[in-house]
Amino acid sequence: MAARQRQEKKKRTALVLVCLGLVSVLLLAVALNTGADQTTDVASTPTTSGDPTGTGPEQEPAPSAAGKPCVAPAGSLPEGAPAVPVKTGSPPTKLVVEDLKPGTGAEVAPGGTVTVNYIGVACSTGAVFDASYGRQPATFPLGNVIPGWQEGIPGMKVGGQRLLGIPGELAYGKEGRPPKILGDETLWFVIDLIDAKPAGAAPPG
Repeated sequence: MAARQRQEKKKRTALVLVCLGLVSVLLLAVALNTGADQTTDVASTPTTSGDPTGTGPEQEPAPSAAGKPCVAPAGSLPEGAPAVPVKTGSPPTKLVVEDLKPGTGAEVAPGGTVTVNYIGVACSTGAVFDASYGRQPATFPLGNVIPGWQEGIPGMKVGGQRLLGIPGELAYGKEGRPPKILGDETLWFVIDLIDAKPAGAAPPG
């Protein structure tokens, strides 16, 4: 009789251990699935950082800045960044190109590759939405950037600094890049040209 009781006790203990093992596996699976969902959410969140290219993920239309006047820049500037002389009032309807400091080096050709420092301000809010100052210069072919950069940077010479005022249709259009850039937003940039290479030149490094 005692042997039978011991055997039944062992069976009950084994059953409890199996149940505990199954519960642990289920809890682990739930935790892993939750982590995967969070990663997907983060990866699908649009950003503007370091991206004047207009190639971010698709998103729902942003609230529109159409008809809103340009206001003076607000807030502090990134370390080493120049002030952006936004022309306040009615936003420009055509691309504004103004040399703040002429360069003396190689000239940017259409479709070339440039290395620049830049800072961007949104017309309707005066907020700095992106800047390479305080990080590192950005290098990219002009074919990969927004139309306002494609049209506004050629003709610059290395060492120069240029102001661009870019209407929404030459920037991020109706979609914008929320939350920092509304739809139809005019963008103001100051760009310092560090290097210029002709179209088809090998990338640096």
